[in-house]
Amino acid sequence: MIKKIFFQSIFFNFFLVKEVFAAESGGMPQLNPEFWISQIFWLTLTFGILYIVLSKIILPKISANLELRKTQIQENIEAAEKQRENSESKLKEFNEIVLKSKLEAKNIFKNAREKVLKDINSKKESLEKQIDEEIKRAEEEIGMLKKSAPNKINKIAIETSSELVKKLIGAEVNNSSISAIVDDLSKKNGNKYYDN
Repeated sequence: MIKKIFFQSIFFNFFLVKEVFAAESGGMPQLNPEFWISQIFWLTLTFGILYIVLSKIILPKISANLELRKTQIQENIEAAEKQRENSESKLKEFNEIVLKSKLEAKNIFKNAREKVLKDINSKKESLEKQIDEEIKRAEEEIGMLKKSAPNKINKIAIETSSELVKKLIGAEVNNSSISAIVDDLSKKNGNKYYDN
């Protein structure tokens, strides 16, 4: 690009020779043809030095900086791509862990529910057995009480009657006669109470 500018400036100067002659007659000393060779020399020397400085010192530094930036950008892009791939793999692993945890939690809940239901059913069966046994035992006790109650009542009635008669008359009465009376009364009136 610097070469292009340099050559354009030289050609531009040569094509303006006619205008320069016209300007010289107007009193512009820098357009005097006597000084053209020295002006062209110094112009060439200046642009040559500028070209050398630009092409050998400044442009290589700029090119090196651009290349360095390009490599850094490329490295950053590669690092970002690796990070993106790493993040995607981590996200995939995380989703798999979450799914696995949900399935495990579901299985644990299901197993716990089944265990609790089993425990409840076994305790319910055991409680029902205990209740049935208690009811059976209570029925047996009630049956035994029903069987033994008339004899106990008769015995109490005989003892109470003999005591009352003894206190009323002042003499002891034969227990066998009182027993016969109590048995007779219990047979007549008492059986309706005991059968219930």
